Amino acid sequence: MSEFYPIVTVEPEWVLGGEDMGSKEKFWYRDTAGRNKNCLFKYSRRDTGEHWAEKIAAEVAACLGTLHAKVELAEFQNVYGSTTESFARRGRALIHGNEVLAILISDYNPRKKFHQSAHTLDNILAVLDSVFTNSGEKRLFAEYLVLDAVIGNTDRHHENWGFQLRRRGEKEWDISLAPSFDHASSLGRELRDERRDRLMAEDRVGRYAEKGHGGIYWSPDERRGPSPLELVRRAASTYLDLFRPALAKLDRLDEGILRSIIDRVPSDWMSASARKFALALMRYNLEQLRRLEP
Repeated sequence: MSEFYPIVTVEPEWVLGGEDMGSKEKFWYRDTAGRNKNCLFKYSRRDTGEHWAEKIAAEVAACLGTLHAKVELAEFQNVYGSTTESFARRGRALIHGNEVLAILISDYNPRKKFHQSAHTLDNILAVLDSVFTNSGEKRLFAEYLVLDAVIGNTDRHHENWGFQLRRRGEKEWDISLAPSFDHASSLGRELRDERRDRLMAEDRVGRYAEKGHGGIYWSPDERRGPSPLELVRRAASTYLDLFRPALAKLDRLDEGILRSIIDRVPSDWMSASARKFALALMRYNLEQLRRLEP
């Protein structure tokens, strides 16, 4: 068995300040004893696996070769959480998706995070077309959505993706799509073990995957966004050229690789039921996604 992931112990004297973005409690710190980089510590909400969901998602992204934020398991004053290394550095600023959508999409409300039906894939792609001169960033965003479908990430709302901006000169700027980040709402992290065991015993893991509602809508007329899996199904049918490279990367994953990623979470950080369910969920999602490959 591979060795467990390291645990970062965040010291109180490293704390820089809080973070207002999002609904989860978190704070910025600078690890002056080691990496000497700004990082975001995110508390795992009680009775959830948000900490291990973040870490497993980052490791799956790494296997796929998908650009992502670096994540480690972490604890602060004996409380479990995760830490994400800042990618907005070296003069880069992070601009969230809602800020750009509000500029380029008529009547878009950037403050309406939940049930924002104007946060459609078509509008996102229109924004990427307006910002970038080629399709590279759109294909990269397609990779993010395929990653979401693999791990069952239901929280790709308009503040959970964005752009990196860096000044090149007095009037010139570099802009790129920010790495994929904030994957805590994945892998059944909100379930209790009793519920996980029942879903697996009743062969309803697939139903769980299909019923989850994502943060991106297919149509503004929908009451809720489709599941991450269903979103990719529809997108692959409509935008095959964009999604074909992302779907091809699924060949880098198999059950053995996914199991080894999960098994590296320390035993006291993730229950046996949570491990079995996370593996079963990704196995189902992979089976479904592979049916879309041309």
